[in-house]
Amino acid sequence: MSDKTVERRTAEGRVLKANNLKTRVIAVEQRIAHPLYGRVIRRTAKFVAHDEKNESNVGDLVRIEECRPMSRTKRWRLIEIMERNADQD
Repeated sequence: MSDKTVERRTAEGRVLKANNLKTRVIAVEQRIAHPLYGRVIRRTAKFVAHDEKNESNVGDLVRIEECRPMSRTKRWRLIEIMERNADQD
């Protein structure tokens, strides 16, 4: 049998929404240089991620990885919380 190790995509972003149980909306920012003018452009993509332990909050910096589809929109899994939001109650 062959060893099936899959290299999954990972991303880092901030938690935007934490309304539903175990579901988080993550904003991942990408900075690219404009091909002609060279100016740095910020692009933001939103991903819906699964938080199994329900421990992240709005404003946290998190790392997510791609996984199998868990629902219609959820295709990412929260791996770790890299930085907590400082101004939480």
